Amino acid sequence: MKRLATFIIVVLVAVGIMAWSTPGLLDRVRLGLDLKGGFEILYEAAPLEQGQKVTKQSLTRTAESLEKRANLLGTSEPEVTTEGTNRIRLKIAGVTDEAEVRKKMKEPASLTFRSAEGCKAPDANTADKDKYCKVELVGSDFVENGASVGYDSLNQPVIDIKVKDKKKFADVTKRLIGQPLAIFLDETMLSDPTVRAELTDGKAQISGNYTLDEAKKISDTINLGALPLKLTEKYSQSVGATLGKQSLDKTIESGIIGSIVILIFMIAMYRLPGIIASFGLIVHTWLLILVFVWADFTLTLPGIAAFILGIGMAVDANIITNERIREEIRNGRSVMSSVKAGNKSSLRTILDSNITTIIVGAVMFAFGTGAVKGFALVLIVEIVLSILTNVYFTHYLLSLLVKAGLLKKPKQFGVKESEINAL
Repeated sequence: MKRLATFIIVVLVAVGIMAWSTPGLLDRVRLGLDLKGGFEILYEAAPLEQGQKVTKQSLTRTAESLEKRANLLGTSEPEVTTEGTNRIRLKIAGVTDEAEVRKKMKEPASLTFRSAEGCKAPDANTADKDKYCKVELVGSDFVENGASVGYDSLNQPVIDIKVKDKKKFADVTKRLIGQPLAIFLDETMLSDPTVRAELTDGKAQISGNYTLDEAKKISDTINLGALPLKLTEKYSQSVGATLGKQSLDKTIESGIIGSIVILIFMIAMYRLPGIIASFGLIVHTWLLILVFVWADFTLTLPGIAAFILGIGMAVDANIITNERIREEIRNGRSVMSSVKAGNKSSLRTILDSNITTIIVGAVMFAFGTGAVKGFALVLIVEIVLSILTNVYFTHYLLSLLVKAGLLKKPKQFGVKESEINAL
């Protein structure tokens, strides 16, 4: 009775958790642009100045700059990834104005330090960009990742910066003592600190009663603007929201139909053990969706393909286990010993198969790009969950019923008496 009570409690708890969490779970899955619709651009990065190189760090920082710029467009969770040594792929789901995206994303953020020398006398209507018209320093003048947040003697946040050309910086600061040196991102002024003294060591400290968040923003902007990279669009594609929705609807529809057919087959073929295997598949699917939400994965069509492939492998694991058990029963063993022997012999086969697939998936993830990485990642996660649910979890539930005495006849496993060989 204890084993039967344990079985019932485990099943009820699992069903209760799934019923409680599932209604809002699907809505929280982040969809890729091939399902939601959107825009994708592949950029090739090159240095702005001759003699410079595209480093891994500068490529990563440029990708961060693109992501920040995409966020300013009001798009939802842009996906920016680096590929190879000089390429960046940008995916933005839910885009309606492609022309605006191209315009804003064509170049990385342009950082400039400007003075008011030679500019027209400002009045109440003078824009910041006209008030500070002379460009004194550009992003590439600063040391890469050379800006950081510090604190002054009053514990107020300040921005420490480093420049490459100390002489040039000394000339600028000497000429502008007592005047503002405004910081611009594109044509938006972020700050206009006043130059207090000539700086000859290539280092400076920007202060101005900033909050910590403001200081971090300016520091990040200087670091991003210091990247000597220009971007050339090599490839682009757009997926309409209607086409994406149709793909998602058809995929869900085919997935539901396929799952129902699989469950019917499992139950018809293996009776009560088939019901347990079907329950394991349901728990497996729920866990995978939960991982997608918790890990903030983006679900794409290749990911769904891996999802379906993983379910097929999970079904295969259940079939191998139940067939091994049936073979043992046909050989004349008792149900109890058949279940133990079948679970044990099938475990090695299933693990060997799944581990080799995980290795292949890991290689695909390590050397693949874009959709290949997504496919490999979903496949690896699904196989791990499949081992936990469709091997250990279902074996545990089946063993509980056998030890409780509810599964003790060969016909409950789909084996006829006439098929059993005498020992």
